[in-house]
This record gives sequence, structure tokens and C-alpha cells, in this order.
Amino acid sequence: MESTNRTVQCISPKGLHRIAYQEWGDPRNANVLICGHGLTRCARDFDNLATAMADKYRVICPDVAGRGNSGWLADPMLYSIPQYVSDMVTLIARTGVEKVDWVGTSMGGLIGMALAAQPDSPVRRLVLNDAGPVVTKISLERIATYVGSAPVFANLDAAIKYVRAVSATFGPHTDDEWRFLTEVVVRRLADGGFRMHYDPRLADPFKQSMPEGDLEMWPLYDAIRARVLVLRGAQSDLLTRATCDAMEKRGPKAKVVEIEGVGHAPTLMHADQIAIVRTFLTEGLTH
Repeated sequence: MESTNRTVQCISPKGLHRIAYQEWGDPRNANVLICGHGLTRCARDFDNLATAMADKYRVICPDVAGRGNSGWLADPMLYSIPQYVSDMVTLIARTGVEKVDWVGTSMGGLIGMALAAQPDSPVRRLVLNDAGPVVTKISLERIATYVGSAPVFANLDAAIKYVRAVSATFGPHTDDEWRFLTEVVVRRLADGGFRMHYDPRLADPFKQSMPEGDLEMWPLYDAIRARVLVLRGAQSDLLTRATCDAMEKRGPKAKVVEIEGVGHAPTLMHADQIAIVRTFLTEGLTH
């Protein structure tokens, strides 16, 4: 199944920018699923999930500002959840529907959580893929070691080696899958080399706002009225089992499923992971 590439114009305090997104499925379908990617990833991460869900949903996978085919922000300090939520509200308005379901991996989960916490939120069902209201200090420090480093690679093999190293916590993948996970987040340079295709300045607010301890956002989580599914990589250093236990008991009382053999975060590329998401989202779904 092929997707359609589209863009929508969004606004920030420093001007206009374009958000690119891929759209799968019947554009007339009133059931819309939006998929939000991780900090340095892109919309193409959801190719497998979108293909599997397009019989039930119009699936929309955006490149968050500063990543993939989307525009870069004039002020790097705007690379933050409030701006991303604003952009997603504009994107949802473009769909012409009142309610959407959301799948978010890591940062994409935090965007979805913040959006779902708003009064009169359009989010009906929310899948938090290794994301929650507590982000551990140790995971933030790990991410800070590579985000914004803007390395240049002599060839694609070198880029694949790098992505496999910084994304080892994704769990087991075939060589072809690692190649795909690399190709979608790099761009070829004029001299034949490759670089990561995101604005390295997005590391500025990430590093400047580094908390002294864990980052906690329980008020957002407790305000959510959507149905919530949490996927946790069983070896995740970002989303702890203790946080998941609390998420089951308070706020929207999420359903939690652990994925064995994976850390941060499940890629949702494999049939077993996709099946968990599909079952949750399509239960009681009407057309």
C-alpha cells in the first residue's frame, strides 16, 4: 500500500513553518489515527503499522518540526512539547474530523499525552509506546550523549553502524530492518556521504532544560480522559515498571503490556507488537 505525501502550514511565535506528513488509507474515512515518532526519528518509522491499520483507519504520520521532510524552526528553543502540540492541533484541523486516535513513541507519546490532557481534547484512544508521565534522569542523560551531535558518515554502512549503536535498545532486528531504520533518518550529501536528517539545534532546549532528577508530568497524565494503552519495553531505562504500576491505578487507569527483549523503545515494526496496538484501537471501532 502506498502513502500520499502532504504538508500543512503551522505557526510559531517566530513565524510560519511547514509540517510534512504521510497519509495512508481512505481519505474519506472518519476514523483517523495519528502516529507520533521519537526525538530524532521520523514518520517513516510507522510504515509497517500504518500499512496494517489502513483498512480500519485513515492513518496520518507526521514528521515533527525539525525532522524528516518538515521545516526547521527559526528559534531552536521552540523545539518543545507546547509547539509540537500546537502543530498537531493544526494537523488535526486539516483532517476535518472531531476525534482522533493517537499512537506515540517516546517523544511522540509525550506529545499525545499533553494533547489528550487538554479540555475538550480530540484524542479518543491513546497508545503510549514506552512513554509516560515520568522520564528517568538516566534515560535523559543517555539521549543527551548523541542528540544534536550531527555526525557525518562516509557511506551508508557507517550510518547503519551508528544507528544500530545508538538504537540498540530497540531490540533484535534483521539487517534489512536496521538498513530501513537508518535510510529513513539520513540524507545523502553532495560528496556521497550521509548525515542524520534533523535540525541539530533541537538538542539546545533538550540539554538546557535537563532536570536535576526524573522529569515528572503526573498532572498531565491524571487529566487524560481517553482510553490508554501503555507499551513498555521490558528493559526500558526510560519508562520504569513502577511508573507503569502507578499508571494502571490512577488517572485514566491505563492498560499496560510489556514487550520482552526490548528496551526503549519497541519499533512497532513486528507483527506481534502491531497486533497488540491493533486489538486495542479497533475494539468497538465503528465506521
